[in-house]
Amino acid sequence: MRTLFSALSRGTESLVFAGAVPEGEWGRMRAPMQEGDFPFPVKYGYQSVGRVVAGPHDMLGRYVFALHPHQTLFDVSADSVTVVPAEIPASRAVLAGNMQTALTGLWDARPAPGDHIAVVGGGVVGLLTAWLCAKIPATSVTLVDTNPEREQIARNLGLSFATPGSARGNNDLVIHASACEAGLETALALAGEEAAIVEMSWYGDRPVRIGLGGTFHSRRLRLIASQVGRIPDDHKTRWDFARRNETAMRLLDDPRLDDLLEEAIAFHDLPQRLPAIFKKDSGILCQLVEYG
Repeated sequence: MRTLFSALSRGTESLVFAGAVPEGEWGRMRAPMQEGDFPFPVKYGYQSVGRVVAGPHDMLGRYVFALHPHQTLFDVSADSVTVVPAEIPASRAVLAGNMQTALTGLWDARPAPGDHIAVVGGGVVGLLTAWLCAKIPATSVTLVDTNPEREQIARNLGLSFATPGSARGNNDLVIHASACEAGLETALALAGEEAAIVEMSWYGDRPVRIGLGGTFHSRRLRLIASQVGRIPDDHKTRWDFARRNETAMRLLDDPRLDDLLEEAIAFHDLPQRLPAIFKKDSGILCQLVEYG
């Protein structure tokens, strides 16, 4: 496969870059086609789209998505890739990995028609998750973020937008994807009585303190973990990773999702650009990498 585009998953890859993957998670956090062992340096990444240049005759010339690190040319098995439909641009197809995470988050969250839903954290995963929730009939979905520049993207995706101080409370469901302590506190505060808060952030080796005193127990709130590496038990009898991957890819057939893609940078410039991309306040969403 010859790579056309890859994408940086800023949350996870910045933790890998910083050597912040806890030793106890080294096995579970291996990328499917990772080379080397934690801690950093390691060849890591899982969002690549390219053209098949050798392999089964029916695959030659097709564009496919692979969970492979950033690399110009590589070998993968035919059953480990997802074909990119003709109507989806190769550049947008890099979002398939993030869409898998968002889809799994919805399975764990179980939003229902008419729900008032708050998604705290306007990164790529938060935006995709909120966008999927908004497709459910009669839902009211608010993206909550401290960065006011996220408002226009949210509106373009059919979402309401609020900063933490102005967000509506008493929600039926809250999804947290900001990867910061303050965001999780906001998520707890926005949940209605007996509501669920689904935690989609991963913090690496950073300790996270949250206030489980006060009204947490009297409101009977539920804190639920979601992680893309496993298919939830109530789906695994009918779903495998291939079916989920194909579904995530088909969900990308919406040109509005191009708003999540940053202007592409050249692969050979990536080493010099990484520190600035991974800065916490960079404001970068999905950093697209282009291969000449």
